[in-house]
Amino acid sequence: MNHRLWYTSPASEWKNGLPIGTGRLAGMVLGGIDVERIALNHEWLCVGQNKNRKNEDRSHYLPKVRKFLLEGRYEEGTYLANEAWGGNGGISDRPSMEDSYQPAGDFYFSLDQGEITNYKRELNLERARVKVTYDSDGKNISRTVIGHLIEDCIIVRIYAREEKISGTFWLDRKEDPRCDTSFDLGNATIIMHGAFHRGMQFCVKADLKLRGGKIIPVGENKLRVEDALEILAFINIGTDVKGETPLEECRRHPLPVKTWERLYKENIIEHEKNYGRLHLTIYEEEPDLPTNERIKAYRDGADDVTLPVLYFNYGRYLLCASSANGELPANLQGKWNEELVPPWDCDYHYDVNLQMNYWPAENGHLEEYTEALIKYLEKMIPYGRDAAKKLFGCNGIWLPLSSDVWGCATPETYGWSVWVGVAAWLAQHMWWHYEYGQDLEFLEERAYPFIKEVAAFYEDFLIKDENGIYQVVPSQSPENRFVGGGDFPVTICVSSSIDIQLIMDLLSHAIRAAKILKVDENKQEIWQEILDYLPPLKIGSKGQLLEWNEEFEEVEPNHRHFSHLFGVFPGEQIDPERTPELFKAARVSLDLRLAAGGGHTGWSRAWVACLYARFGEGDLAWEHIRALIGDFATESLLDIIDQPNAFQIDGNFGGTAAILEMLLQSYYEELNFLPALPSGWKNGKIIGMRARGGFTVDMEWSEGKLTKARILSVRDRNCVILTKSNQTYCIRDSWGNVLDYRMEGNKLIFHMIRDRMYFVTVE
Repeated sequence: MNHRLWYTSPASEWKNGLPIGTGRLAGMVLGGIDVERIALNHEWLCVGQNKNRKNEDRSHYLPKVRKFLLEGRYEEGTYLANEAWGGNGGISDRPSMEDSYQPAGDFYFSLDQGEITNYKRELNLERARVKVTYDSDGKNISRTVIGHLIEDCIIVRIYAREEKISGTFWLDRKEDPRCDTSFDLGNATIIMHGAFHRGMQFCVKADLKLRGGKIIPVGENKLRVEDALEILAFINIGTDVKGETPLEECRRHPLPVKTWERLYKENIIEHEKNYGRLHLTIYEEEPDLPTNERIKAYRDGADDVTLPVLYFNYGRYLLCASSANGELPANLQGKWNEELVPPWDCDYHYDVNLQMNYWPAENGHLEEYTEALIKYLEKMIPYGRDAAKKLFGCNGIWLPLSSDVWGCATPETYGWSVWVGVAAWLAQHMWWHYEYGQDLEFLEERAYPFIKEVAAFYEDFLIKDENGIYQVVPSQSPENRFVGGGDFPVTICVSSSIDIQLIMDLLSHAIRAAKILKVDENKQEIWQEILDYLPPLKIGSKGQLLEWNEEFEEVEPNHRHFSHLFGVFPGEQIDPERTPELFKAARVSLDLRLAAGGGHTGWSRAWVACLYARFGEGDLAWEHIRALIGDFATESLLDIIDQPNAFQIDGNFGGTAAILEMLLQSYYEELNFLPALPSGWKNGKIIGMRARGGFTVDMEWSEGKLTKARILSVRDRNCVILTKSNQTYCIRDSWGNVLDYRMEGNKLIFHMIRDRMYFVTVE
């Protein structure tokens, strides 16, 4: 149920195509009738001209910038801060030095066929394959495309039930004055070579294998197939990113000598190892309509309560396809891009977008696929150290607002780039990977060293004011500004709310990690002192959580970012039990921003849904999931950012995270079952959710109330469940024995032994 996107016509444009991928490679299948086009990408393929960019020493600007800001001269401080650390790009009229992510080209084929009937185009999420079928000249033709996770190539199979097939196959790339292309043609191979001027070299290689029939070379880049019973095309892409020739990379993935049936089955099994760990079922009928018609009906008000389930499953599929064999995390478009000049260079933005891509990974049981993100962060450490020292004269690491495949830590967006919160936000993902999995070796060898590096920066960077409070100067609330800060798109300020919350997040995790590992007692004392003397978060005249250190007038009350609500989600610093007044004020802030028209991009709307889920408002979260799908999705359910109406994948992942947040929350390692269940999902179950503390949880519910939960823990420990009033709980072990538990307020506590299943029933 709800594991298929299907259509009765080809995609009208690229962003309505169906994506497949291996993490390293990606393809967008358009399903054309006369000519099929599969748009191709390689995760490393960019222009490749600026991988050695460096920072100049700019630390001498810091005292003067701080003086302006501490005196309240925000406009002057903002201008000078941008001159110091704004870099190129942005509003500077200087070219950004980021390397733009690029398409590798396109694989085309045109079959000899007559009039088409019974056309169907489908992406099966469980089988990780795109399939196009139709009838023509008495033949039933099927065209199947997979991103093979073991062979790490894209495979196309064309078959007509023992009928003969003929057609022409070729590679090509959009004309690009920056890139020279040439072709080699073999007996069954097409190779397209590409070379960016002063940049990266690459190749696309397509090998054809036939059962029956023959292959005839045609021109410089085409192969003609005649009278084959089955056609297999194996597509690979190589780059020179690792000092080898592009063809050498392709040869590291030799052509498999396996039948299609074996290739197809083993890929399903490999995909299922991760995608199949979690299943969400809502006991409502799925409409038997093509996906584009379902979306249209949804926009027109249809009560299709299972379309969000399809969107959820699709989000998990996209994370698999963009991360599985990847050495790089999913970028702004995952790994799928057809544009020579893509929006925002199809880069990595670190003020919510990259993080949102991996919000559903840990609790959505796709934790292995965070490895690409973790590797990328580790690769940035030496760049971050150099930047911290040269830009601010500090130890530790500083990371920029955005970067590219190289992970260089140079600011590249004048007007936006002056921010010191990036590394702390990314460190959250290191902590999450430990927190959900409880892998001590990972904590010791990878997570804690990264967190400690980020903490070292703040130890040097923060300054004490006359009251002994540690201030963040310069600071910003990403991409937002207030009246009096000048004409810049972002105002540089003192101790924005998100910076305070990020430091709280980072240092509390640093202390906890050090305690678990029994190391760095002196550092723990330093970090605790900083935590004790950070500026307090403030509540404004409307009862709202303030975004900055003062109640400034906002230039954009409807701003797309909700940065000051980080501590609600994805952070944990603003909590209904521990900080109830701030929790209430954060809710007021969210309502005010939305009343002014906020949430007007796909990813922004997804964040809103996550926030309302955290506030326990299931129907409001549902309303924004509905808007996310209805207002910000293509016909193939890919997320779009409102302007310039471009595909941007973070909304898909944010929407997936919101649904997980509606079903289970585990802040402070306390299990909260169905905290924001929408009223439209009265009956259902979910199998395979992960929770902080090393738990795996299955749940079933009826008439909107939990009936049964199954819990597994990776270690011996106490389990804490947040209970609902007027409900009776019973805990049994796997043998059916009733277990004792104790209550502390609304918290039910019982002891678990690792790898044993425990059952919670509710009456």
